[in-house]
Amino acid sequence: MSETVAVTADQVSLGVLVSAVPRDAVDAAVARFGVGAKRSDGKLPPHVVAYLTMALCLFGEDDYEEVATKVTGALTRFGCWDAAWSVPTASGISQARQRLGAPVMEEIFESVVQPVGTTDTRGAWLRRWRVLAIDGFDVDLPDTPGNAAEFGYAGSGGNRSAYPKARVVALAECGTHAFLAGEVSGYGTGEQTLAMRLYPRLRRDELLTADRGFYSFDAWSAAAGTGAALLWRAPTGLRLPVVRVLADGTYVSVVINPKIRGARRDRVVAAARAGQDLAPELAYLVRVVEYDVPDRDGNGTGELIVLLTTVLDPAEAHADELAEAYHLRWEEETSNDQLKTHLRGPGRLLRSRLPELAYQEIWAWLIVHHALAALITRAAEAADLDPDRISFTRALRIARRTATGTAGIPPWRLD
Repeated sequence: MSETVAVTADQVSLGVLVSAVPRDAVDAAVARFGVGAKRSDGKLPPHVVAYLTMALCLFGEDDYEEVATKVTGALTRFGCWDAAWSVPTASGISQARQRLGAPVMEEIFESVVQPVGTTDTRGAWLRRWRVLAIDGFDVDLPDTPGNAAEFGYAGSGGNRSAYPKARVVALAECGTHAFLAGEVSGYGTGEQTLAMRLYPRLRRDELLTADRGFYSFDAWSAAAGTGAALLWRAPTGLRLPVVRVLADGTYVSVVINPKIRGARRDRVVAAARAGQDLAPELAYLVRVVEYDVPDRDGNGTGELIVLLTTVLDPAEAHADELAEAYHLRWEEETSNDQLKTHLRGPGRLLRSRLPELAYQEIWAWLIVHHALAALITRAAEAADLDPDRISFTRALRIARRTATGTAGIPPWRLD
């Protein structure tokens, strides 16, 4: 990270935190799910609760009342706080969050989250494709009976995790670290299951990178069927017959439905080599890129990387470009670290003791991270830098300072 590149307070107050979550999006989500204020003169109407829930994620180390105290200046500035009101109690905030529910926050996420990178964003593109990654992570929750029943634990017996865990699988924009879509469930739901719900969200101008743990024929079929380009690491043991060798040293192969075996499989391979069309329920042509990653110690134990891609023509993407793009996948690991280590705090649990509020908090957490990613990207573009050069920690500090009075996440008006 470059410590010489600054994100200024005016970029927060006039930029991402003002525009990332517009009041109209919050009102629309509230209206869709029929969530109303407890009473007309209540100090915690639904839209204020939504912004306060986001603030709870921005100030993960502070309790409810402290966060509410910090953000009343911002709420007052945007006409959402009556100076005669007292700061609500922790119990009042918790009850208001229960009235708001989780679907409202998920709907806000869906309505405001969009790609952040522009054509000027360094590291966000491979030629005409926006580079995305899919990955999963788990979230530690308070050990309450409700959370344990809803989310479950990792492991069992003496190896059981200390806390219940939610599982999140998300699509992220590699160049900006911004999460674009997500699925949240209990720990017992596998990453591949959640990923299958995300593949239909892909667009034709995107290239999705994925580690070998996400590969299955059904997953490849679902993702490829969207028209998006794919660049996935092949799992160990996947049979990849050579259909034809290409001039750049890569080769065209075919991935075949594992239900197709024996002589039927041989006929599919022969059809691919003859240039015949393949039924998508049976097989897909892929291009295979192989390269070695040397070991750091120099003892000759390097790793062979085998990539599968739908980009069959080397003129559309050279082998070295694809190898470089695949390693951008690790940018989602950075996104996960920003969420869990910096925004929430190392080793800290989410605060929600009820399952409904845990889901709500996770969606708010993702919204706040997206807002910060947008801020960082705009600052990087202004300085003609890769967003990786901007310190997430510094941007987070500024967002926290400005959220206490001059900027915040603006509800605009109370009515």
